[in-house]
Amino acid sequence: MNGIDRLGQRLLFTLDPETAHGLSIKALKCGLPVASKPPVDERLRVRICGLDFPNPLGMAAGYDKNGDVPDALLDLGFGFAEIGSVTPLPQPGNPKPRIFRLTKDEAVINRLGFNNEGHARCEERLAARAGRPGVVGVNIGANKDSADRIADYEFGVKRFARHASYLTVNISSPNTPGLRNMQARAELAELLSRITAAREALPDGAGRKTPLFLKIAPDLNEAELEDIAAEVVDKAIDGVIVSNTTISRPNLQSSAFSGEAGGLSGKPLFGRSTTVLAKMRRLVGPDLALIGVGGVNSADTALEKIRAGADLVQLYTGMIYAGPALPGRIVGGMARFADANGITSLREIRDSRLAHWAAKPL
Repeated sequence: MNGIDRLGQRLLFTLDPETAHGLSIKALKCGLPVASKPPVDERLRVRICGLDFPNPLGMAAGYDKNGDVPDALLDLGFGFAEIGSVTPLPQPGNPKPRIFRLTKDEAVINRLGFNNEGHARCEERLAARAGRPGVVGVNIGANKDSADRIADYEFGVKRFARHASYLTVNISSPNTPGLRNMQARAELAELLSRITAAREALPDGAGRKTPLFLKIAPDLNEAELEDIAAEVVDKAIDGVIVSNTTISRPNLQSSAFSGEAGGLSGKPLFGRSTTVLAKMRRLVGPDLALIGVGGVNSADTALEKIRAGADLVQLYTGMIYAGPALPGRIVGGMARFADANGITSLREIRDSRLAHWAAKPL
């Protein structure tokens, strides 16, 4: 982290986390020069699901919940940005305070609860950026009090397929009661059947080919992973994002907030999420798209996700602790890795440590 980043972090850390988050969004909306964009390196390009990514590093969902700044995020050096989670109706989320920094652990606990402005406002913003370049995914969720949560995901597919580069079905947040139950096989089978049918029912040109990804939790056992993999393959889902935040509290140093309810993200999640990623790669085979998330805070951790089976990687919490120049530093580090190892594509290292990570116990 350079001096400007450190100063900015000190200033933001004097504020409560949610206020700091809001200010960072405003800074990006205003076009402040918070970081420079790294040059495009052909060796870092990735093509999956018919999409071309200039590099494999993405901003995970949860930061830009309402689609305010996807293009500003791409300008920081991300190869893609995922907005949301967005629900059909606006909702305030859970009571505040609901975000907690665990500074010694470079981690965050949040229990936001899908706070967002709803489909209509988000769709307006995405429609306004029509024709702009860049891969922008939309992460769709269900309203907390919905009578039919699967219908909420169908609405999301129908509403955003025409605007999104890809759609992520988020059933793995721990902050909406009962949501993770949708990962159980019977309910997952119904969900995936209905959302794929919703996509196929769209008219030509309205998003029928938009890839569908499923975002899963890290807190799953081997049998649950096997069930999810089987349903994903059976229903021809295009990819899996591994993983969301965890409800576990692995070896935390920060005692002040470690007992807070919510999902833990950041550095402590790296090991568990990477193990789940590798196990999922083993289950779904070499061709399905996998995105690795959890604890990415450097070029080394991003590359390790790829070695464990990821085609793409995402981060969010890492930037809270390393500043807005982090994506550029990671992309630059990947390019230097390619130089040092004489590789022409990062695809050459994918799965190279799959056996190591897949053998770890959950």
